Amino acid sequence: MEGHPYVRFFVIAMLVTIIVTLGSAFVSLFRSKGSGTGTVKALTVRVGLSITLFIVLMVLAALGIIKPH
Repeated sequence: MEGHPYVRFFVIAMLVTIIVTLGSAFVSLFRSKGSGTGTVKALTVRVGLSITLFIVLMVLAALGIIKPH
């Protein structure tokens, strides 16, 4: 990924966003004491982001834009 700084930025931004949504789910869990749907929504967003990141990385590797170790 040395030649593609935008790809590196995208991956880091996605990972930070995934961690933020995990923290959001954690906070929502304790604020609503398990009775709200905020935790489920935050975790659903997190799973969606993780799957999207995985698919994007696989496509970039298949196109030769990034090279896995």
